[in-house]
Amino acid sequence: MASTSTLRGSRHRLGTTLFLVAAGISFLLSVGLWFAGLRPEGLFVGLWVPSILAAGAFWMTAVTRP
Repeated sequence: MASTSTLRGSRHRLGTTLFLVAAGISFLLSVGLWFAGLRPEGLFVGLWVPSILAAGAFWMTAVTRP
């Protein structure tokens, strides 16, 4: 049976990975829209990156609290 700390560690790693992947996809989509000539849309999607990272930081602190 897996211990509680092991489950917390894997949950923390999975959450961190998902937030970083989401931020990376958002960044690449933003750059793609920008260079495709859709600059306002690229800027809008680019604003998602810090929001996703901030949500990830909040999630990480909530998960690591005892």
